[in-house]
Amino acid sequence: MFLNSIAPYDKYKMVSKDYYFIDKSMMLEELFPSLCREQRFFCITRPRRFGKTLNMSMLEQFFSLKYAGRGDLFEGLSVWEDEKYR
Repeated sequence: MFLNSIAPYDKYKMVSKDYYFIDKSMMLEELFPSLCREQRFFCITRPRRFGKTLNMSMLEQFFSLKYAGRGDLFEGLSVWEDEKYR
């Protein structure tokens, strides 16, 4: 909702510190080994309202050159703690 909209990043940071925020950034760790394989297609299925679009927005933010140098988007999340993902 926040990474895929024009909502201010400050609002995202506030929500990310909320009690109910769930850090799904380690999903990236599961995807990295598959990126080097010939079969690089993923089917991510979850029930309605389960965060599929938000997860895809997170992947876009992480891999897109458009957001290169925007480490602030992932600071404080689990994936940022591992140096190899920076």
